[in-house]
Amino acid sequence: MQYIIDFFSYINGLGASVMMPIILTIFGVILGAKFGKALRGGLTVGVGFIGLNLAVGLIGTYLAPAVQEMADRFHLSLTTVDVGWPAAAAIAMGTTIGLIIIPIGLIVNIIMLLTNTTQTIDVDIWNYWHFAFTGSLVAIVTDNLAYGIIAAVINIIIVFVIADYTAPKAEEVLGMPGVSLPHGFTAAFVPFAIVVNWIIDKIPGVNKIDINIEKLQKKFGVFGEPIIIGTVLGLVIGVLAGYPLKDILTCGIYLGAALVLIPKMAALLMEGLMPISEAAQGFISKRFSNRGKIYIGLDSAVGVGHPVTLTVSLILVPVAVFLAVILPGNTVLPMTDLSVLPYMFVLIVPLVGGNGFRAIITGIVALIGGLYISTDLAAVTTSVAHTVDAATYDGVTKISSICDGANPLTWLIYRAGNLSIIALVVVGIVALALAFLNRQRIIKAAHAEEK
Repeated sequence: MQYIIDFFSYINGLGASVMMPIILTIFGVILGAKFGKALRGGLTVGVGFIGLNLAVGLIGTYLAPAVQEMADRFHLSLTTVDVGWPAAAAIAMGTTIGLIIIPIGLIVNIIMLLTNTTQTIDVDIWNYWHFAFTGSLVAIVTDNLAYGIIAAVINIIIVFVIADYTAPKAEEVLGMPGVSLPHGFTAAFVPFAIVVNWIIDKIPGVNKIDINIEKLQKKFGVFGEPIIIGTVLGLVIGVLAGYPLKDILTCGIYLGAALVLIPKMAALLMEGLMPISEAAQGFISKRFSNRGKIYIGLDSAVGVGHPVTLTVSLILVPVAVFLAVILPGNTVLPMTDLSVLPYMFVLIVPLVGGNGFRAIITGIVALIGGLYISTDLAAVTTSVAHTVDAATYDGVTKISSICDGANPLTWLIYRAGNLSIIALVVVGIVALALAFLNRQRIIKAAHAEEK
């Protein structure tokens, strides 16, 4: 077992940009793609991830300091430190569950594929840390490793079902054929989009409001292009931070660059994925029946380049800070993790049909819920951090994050585990029921395709 753990720990330590080309190349060859084609596709995906990380990093690099300046300028003092997703991932993967989460995730994925309860072949094993985060919180609060593993498995099952459910819409709106997004953070906000969308549909007049950002971009010509929108939003954020003119201009230019580069890197990544996706479809159609369409599960980073996703995310940056200050009982000031806001919207945008108005409303609701969840999870997150890395977090009183500290699915499973094993079993039964319903949907769709 130790050899297995060490192997997967080594693979995980390579990082997504190195790990994904290797896995996708091997995966493509197994599915029948020629080695050269699979290798080129895998390397292209790796390059795309590197480019995406650099481009998304621009947002974090220039947003976090600006928000810190805003906090200092307006004397905002909130007691919980937003340590950001890299710290949250390190904490999650540093626990016992983190060490074994990759083999657990692969086993669950294989079982679900064999039982036809998912259409997703998830190659994004790096992001299994989201499941490890959930499991680690439950393991700590219950002092029971087995309960933590059960919690992580429940999280995996639900996220795979959500990935399948949202894949057709993601294909249509985001332009990602053959791809699903089993991302633990992104998928968790899908229920918010479904509920808010349903409520807006019931309100006369409001249900007619449609802010189509793509059409507005065309209408305003060059002033509606991503580079102008990003630059203007960056300038506004710089002004709110009280920056001198030089830093205001720098903030504007770099955020404008991010809005241009992110879609281009996402397109490059999709280009590399196509031969592997086509091989997967051919392999499944030849050897299995009643399987419907098979999707390659990827990091939701591939979808952050949509103009609505990026624009709405930047608009909501100052809104997130404002909400953090005015919400009674909230103790978290979003800072380091403001760069993950686009990931929150990757699946919200397709479910609201690309409607910018509905995306903003859903985002505000999600941020309010997320801030309270992040506040509630701060104590146990800090406890896990002290257990994993006492030296680093020595003297730190309270930490949290937006990703995954504000994750509603993580919070639900954690609270069930905290309540009792019976509550955790009930959530597990719900997850299995969702998987069964997903199986029925898959078989029905497969029969419809055959006709």
